[in-house]
Amino acid sequence: MESSSATPLLSVENLAVDFDTPDGTVHAVRGVSFEVFPGECVGVVGESGSGKSQSALAAMGLLASNGTTHGTVKFEGKDLFDMPLNERRKMRGSEMSMIFQDPLTSLTPHMTIGAQLREVLSIHRKINGSEADKECIEWLERVRIPDPARRMEQFPHELSGGMRQRVMIAIAMLCGPKLLFADEPTTALDVTVQAQVLGLMNDLKSTTDTGIVLITHDMGVVARMCDRVVVMKRGEIVETGTVDEIFYAPKHDYTKKLLEAVPRIDQPDRPGRTPLSAPPSNDVKPVLVAEDVKVAFPIKTEGGLFGKTKELRAVDGVSFDLKPGETLGVVGESGCGKSTLARAVLRLVEPTGGSVSWIGSKLSDASQSQLKAHRRDLQIVFQDPFASLDPRMTIGQSIGEPLTVFEPSLSGKQREARVRELMPRVGLDPALINRYPHELSGGQNQRVGIARAMILKPKLVICDEAVSALDVSVQAQIIDLLIELQQEFDLAMIFISHDLAVVREISHRIMVLYLGRVVELAGRDAIYDDPRHPYTKSLIAAVPNPDPRAEKDREFIQLQGDLPSPLDRRATLRFMKSKLVDDQNTDQYRPALVEIAPGHLVAEHDPSELSEGLLAS
Repeated sequence: MESSSATPLLSVENLAVDFDTPDGTVHAVRGVSFEVFPGECVGVVGESGSGKSQSALAAMGLLASNGTTHGTVKFEGKDLFDMPLNERRKMRGSEMSMIFQDPLTSLTPHMTIGAQLREVLSIHRKINGSEADKECIEWLERVRIPDPARRMEQFPHELSGGMRQRVMIAIAMLCGPKLLFADEPTTALDVTVQAQVLGLMNDLKSTTDTGIVLITHDMGVVARMCDRVVVMKRGEIVETGTVDEIFYAPKHDYTKKLLEAVPRIDQPDRPGRTPLSAPPSNDVKPVLVAEDVKVAFPIKTEGGLFGKTKELRAVDGVSFDLKPGETLGVVGESGCGKSTLARAVLRLVEPTGGSVSWIGSKLSDASQSQLKAHRRDLQIVFQDPFASLDPRMTIGQSIGEPLTVFEPSLSGKQREARVRELMPRVGLDPALINRYPHELSGGQNQRVGIARAMILKPKLVICDEAVSALDVSVQAQIIDLLIELQQEFDLAMIFISHDLAVVREISHRIMVLYLGRVVELAGRDAIYDDPRHPYTKSLIAAVPNPDPRAEKDREFIQLQGDLPSPLDRRATLRFMKSKLVDDQNTDQYRPALVEIAPGHLVAEHDPSELSEGLLAS
């Protein structure tokens, strides 16, 4: 809430940001004004390109070299634009801090995680040695990084995207800043970690009077965290108000459009969305059957030439089936094996056990030539479209490349005609056919990835976090597109996401994974209306809803304790300690999946754990 102090912590007045480019001047921010008081969280929302991040970077003095600013930005009454550079540098990281959206480009690749954390403490708080190490490890634990002491010695490329984001958050919060800019701080995080990080930021705000500028496209996060909201479009503020005014009485059409596009876990059928088809009947035969699939990787646990290795069981005996026209949602935290399972199904990584059958043919036993014949029916849409598209190929070449492999008899003109025919179906203007990926937005590139997967009219498509980094309006369009394509081609889909609201919107059934094992599998409504496993309950409870009043009154139930290491054999019995053998290297009891209702499977767990504090509000 707004502080009794008359002086705002941050005052932005008529801020404009321009960039000189070969194509002329780009006006990224146009006359933006807002204030942040001590102990207040101001949400800045809008779609990609609206100027949210550039406003924050301008305030921090971190604009690109071709950028210029106009207007004034004051911190505690001091004009930041008139401040000497060395004084401003001392302020950054100690009094003003920023959590960046892309941790991979923000972390130094040749420095270990520990070195980057220690550097902040050394420069701003003059803390070094074992005292610095202790504080760094404590912060890594607070952002739920397992084995923090081991992670201190690792490099950024050795961590997952979610792990890197947590490191970035720990670095930004190490010095307890007075003002925190958080640029999409939870985009790549699991809902449970997101809830914990938002809790940390909320504690910082309430206990130290830290002011927070929260830049996000997640309206649920805004509802949970913010006191006031600034809505931006094309570099300008189109609406501002208290969180209640924005959510319950929006005035601008753009604000209304943003709110209508937000998926809600309590309302799976979004108004105006393409309706999900009925689930396939019981007598329809599955096209895909996975039985006891296992994937293990050897992990070096000690240094030296002859260091010891341990087996990391990324997927540890997963079984499911999938029917034509059906979508199976797969959810769970980072490291639970979602993406590894998807790649094992397609044999992009080799399973170390179990089998996968596709229309009666065992993919797990197929030779490379047999596997290639199946590839046209089995496609995947990756999380990062920029990383999965060749930057040297035009959009048309990328979409049409599968045709060159599987239909080589087509001429160049025939191939181009097929590409042009498909592009409007996925919401792409055929005029973009000769553009390159860097010339398109993230949402457009994701559509290119979908078009590339659909050009051969496959029977199975796996979407691996395909909408996680998109704006809510683009995300809604992609979800509608996938549902329409499924109904048109009778597609079987596996939809992997950490966003449970999106998963409920698109899936017929949902499978919850924990450390490589299935803990619950049920229909889309049963698993949300009647979750039985403690882990499923914690995931659902952590999802923020775009309803500020409900979020303020809501009791947040979360798992207690730190996230266990997947290398520790005891970790998989976190919910069934009565069977635990207290030795991290001993194979543990495997909880059985029990059918508690038709189609609703739940892994064995100890009900007594609930009363012993495994879940707490």
